[in-house]
Formats: sequence, structure tokens, C-alpha cells
Amino acid sequence: MIFGNSKKNKLDPENSLSELPENGAEKRDPLPAAETSGGYFRRLKDRLSKTRKTFSGGFDKIFSHKQRIDDDLLEELEELLITSDIGVQTALALVEKITASKISGADEIKSLLKAEILSILAPQTAEPEKPLTSPCVMMVVGVNGTGKTTTIGKLAAHATRSGQKVLIGAADTFRAAAIDQLMIWADRAKADIVKHKEMADPAAVAFDAVEAAKARGADLVLIDTAGRLHTKVNLMEELKKIKRAISKTIPDAPHEVLLILDATTGQNALSQAELFNDALGVTGLALTKLDGTAKGGIVISICNTLKIPLKYIGIGEQIEDLQKFDAANFVDALL
Repeated sequence: MIFGNSKKNKLDPENSLSELPENGAEKRDPLPAAETSGGYFRRLKDRLSKTRKTFSGGFDKIFSHKQRIDDDLLEELEELLITSDIGVQTALALVEKITASKISGADEIKSLLKAEILSILAPQTAEPEKPLTSPCVMMVVGVNGTGKTTTIGKLAAHATRSGQKVLIGAADTFRAAAIDQLMIWADRAKADIVKHKEMADPAAVAFDAVEAAKARGADLVLIDTAGRLHTKVNLMEELKKIKRAISKTIPDAPHEVLLILDATTGQNALSQAELFNDALGVTGLALTKLDGTAKGGIVISICNTLKIPLKYIGIGEQIEDLQKFDAANFVDALL
């Protein structure tokens, strides 16, 4: 494997493994539980500042010139929710809850909004734990530019720090930089990697990766996949082929189909999620780049519409900025 060359500055903007948190994680879970207070929560609140300014700031602005709840105020509130990318149907449902509650006053409405949003998000983090075979195979999908390869690297880094043996399968053979990036991440995360030459059959790479993981006693396998042309049937068929190849070596694998979405794309992320879910049966979501958008309400829209668990959020470039999604933390940071 090649590392430490001139490509590193170009391909590897993240921090080093020495900055990883020391606390352990549950066996075969790449990330530890999200912190409920302290440094991470402060970072979360800080990195959601753009969304918070739009959402909470807009809320305060509405009530700065209106003290009485009337149709005009509710219309302004509805517009605020929609422009925060919460989604039309979700926004309408939240406004209806406020109308039916007969409450008055900004603080009461804000408390009701927080409770209703939490009820949308919280079930996504409370799914029953499934028994895991060894190795646990996670197939990672998403369009190019969402941060898919970087997210795989961060998951691998967290998992190896927690004591797991990790193997990465470089099945995105169509993008030249993808294999190089994964090799860098595998070296830094002290993870094994299985790769073929560029333009090789992705399904063959995935199959070989799982077979190697079984032979080497790996706990976790992370399979990278191509992400071009998400609207084209041929890509979805290629991903289905990879999924079938994985199941040939472990019948109930992949145990997780994790879809990476870019929060800055707003409602387009929702349409991507619907497409990938229809084709592959997505079991979990990771939403990246929440620190770079004023429309973080897309989290609420996706959870309310798709009912797919949001498992991880990315709020920055550091390894520790990828964390398990915690609904209560998120709502507290948003409002």
C-alpha cells in the first residue's frame, strides 16, 4: 500500500488518529454513543449555527413584532418551517398541532415545537438491536460528493480505536481517487483493505472483501460503492449486483445498507434517499455537512417521510465530528 506521498495533502484533509477519543464503543458498532453534554454538544450547537439562525432566529423575529397568535402569525411560522427544509407536509402538520393546542405565547409554542420534532426524530434512534453475525457487513452507498469515502474512513477509525478488527472493501472502482483515499484511511485507521485494479468488477471486490474478512477474523466490513448517476437504472443495478455478491458469502449480509446524504442539497437528499431505498432497502442514514447549511431541517423531513433510522451525522471535517445521531441533542441545539 502507498501512503505519505504527495497525494495525502490533496486527499486527506482530516485530522490524525491521535485525536480520536479514547472511550470504547460497543462491539461491532463503529461509533460510540453521542455525548449528551460537554465538548461535542458545544460543537454541535456551534456547527448548527446556520440552521439555528434561520430556525430559532426566525422564530424569535416572528414573535418580536407579534404577541397574539392569529392566522398571519401561523402563516409566517409555516413559511419559516418550510424554508428551513422541514418539508411542506411536516410543516403543515406542526402548525396544525399548534393551532389545535390552543396555547399562546412564544415560549409555549417553542416548547411544543421541540416536543413534536423530538417525537418525529426520537423513534429513529430507538430501534431494537439485531443479533450480529461475525463479521458484520456494512454496505455504504450514496452519490458522489456526499462524503461517502470520508465517512467510511471515519467509521473505520472509530471502530479500530474501540478494539474492532476492520476490513474495507474498495468496490468503487470507477472513480480513480476513491481507492487512493481508502488506502490512506485504511493505513491511518489500522484497517485491512481489499482492492482490485481500477475499473474492475465492483461485485467481485465486495465478494473478495467479505471472504477475506471471514478468513482474517474481522469484526466489521465496510464496503465502499460507486455513486455516479444516481438517476440512472444501470447504477442501481450495479449496486444490487454488489448486494447479491455479498449475500453469496454470508446469506444474511449485508447487515446494514448505510446511505450517505449531503445535508447541503436540501430536499434533493430526500429524493436520493427514496431512490436508493426503493432499489436497495436502505437500513440506516448518515447525514453529512450539517455544519455547511442553513437548512438542517432536512433531518426532520427525511425522518418524518422515510421512517429510516438516521444513525450518524457529520458536523465538520474532524474524525470526532462524525457522531451517532442523538435526537434530544439535535433538537436542543436547533431551538
